Amino acid sequence: MRHAGLVIHAGFLLLLAASLARYTVRHGTDGRAPWVLALALLLAVLYLAGLALPEDAAPARAAWLTAVLATWLALVTVAPSFAWCAVPLLYTGLRVLSTRAAIGTVLLLTTAVVIAQYRLADTIDPSLFLGPPAVAAIATAVFTRMRSDERRLRETVAELAVSERRAGVLAERERLSREIHDTIAQGTSSLRMLLQAADRSWDADPVAARAHVHRAEQVAALGVEEIRRFVRDLAPAELADDPGLAGGLARVVERFRTQDGPDVTLAVDGRIRALAEPVQAALTRTAQGALANVREHARARAVHVTLTYLPDRVALDIRDDGVGFDPGRTRVGDLRGYGLPSLRRRLAEVGGELTVESAPGEGTALAATVPDAAPPPAAAADTEPSSRPSPGATP
Repeated sequence: MRHAGLVIHAGFLLLLAASLARYTVRHGTDGRAPWVLALALLLAVLYLAGLALPEDAAPARAAWLTAVLATWLALVTVAPSFAWCAVPLLYTGLRVLSTRAAIGTVLLLTTAVVIAQYRLADTIDPSLFLGPPAVAAIATAVFTRMRSDERRLRETVAELAVSERRAGVLAERERLSREIHDTIAQGTSSLRMLLQAADRSWDADPVAARAHVHRAEQVAALGVEEIRRFVRDLAPAELADDPGLAGGLARVVERFRTQDGPDVTLAVDGRIRALAEPVQAALTRTAQGALANVREHARARAVHVTLTYLPDRVALDIRDDGVGFDPGRTRVGDLRGYGLPSLRRRLAEVGGELTVESAPGEGTALAATVPDAAPPPAAAADTEPSSRPSPGATP
């Protein structure tokens, strides 16, 4: 509608100039010429002045249009050929005025045009009385349809904006729920298991019980650090101080060892290189979630974690020799069932995918693959190719 308004304004000024030229050619400098020129200039000045009025200044715009229409009517009374300017004025009235006032303006303009055409005509025919009302009706219908479409478009855009905000809120809630599952829930589960172990050995082996309590204290301290980081920026605590993905996974493995889990090893293959932070966070959380599931459900004796830097992607493999399970019958709605879908969604956000192979009694193999998304070369810090365990890992 804004572009249509510019066309209407330009059309009015062109029709005004054409009408003035027609009057000058036909009548020259007769006695009415000074009045016609003065009224035409006044009409142009008034019209241009109204373009500076803000859209929301309805009373001022209504007063401006009233002055423009009064000047135009005076001009048409002196020189009927200026009736050509009625169509742009009709559109302007429909845009500026309320519905009732706009209908009155259309009737006024149509009547003025019929009288002007009658005064200019050499012979009388039905078109003088039927043509202007038909044009006015068509112009009004077209403008009403345009305004209705514009209003419908604005409503649709507003509804889409609300839907996008709602979708964004739901996505953020889902992301936060995954973060809580991968941090607070898993840490609390580890803390509970250590305290249960301390309770079982409290009377028979006080030294072991104190060791369990000491480890529980360490887990609680790490949990507090994780929660603080969670509140601050939701980044894994293992990636603090920018250790890189391999260093972060080494911290995950070391933390897992302190929680009386099964024996775990970490190996890193390929050329270690810098990765985008979302990719590092996704793979670190994948390792945390997978190891938490192993500790709680697998009853495994050994876990092997392998990080492989391939030319175009990064792969994380986690294998255990536990009791296994049927991936097709994972429960949804509790922490156990929430883990794998959560990991899949997290990896999907960075373009990755998760594959799980398991069967009852045969252990579990989890493979996470993410396309390489490294920072700009200036930020990358490649090292020599390595097939040895990362620092802090057990070969």
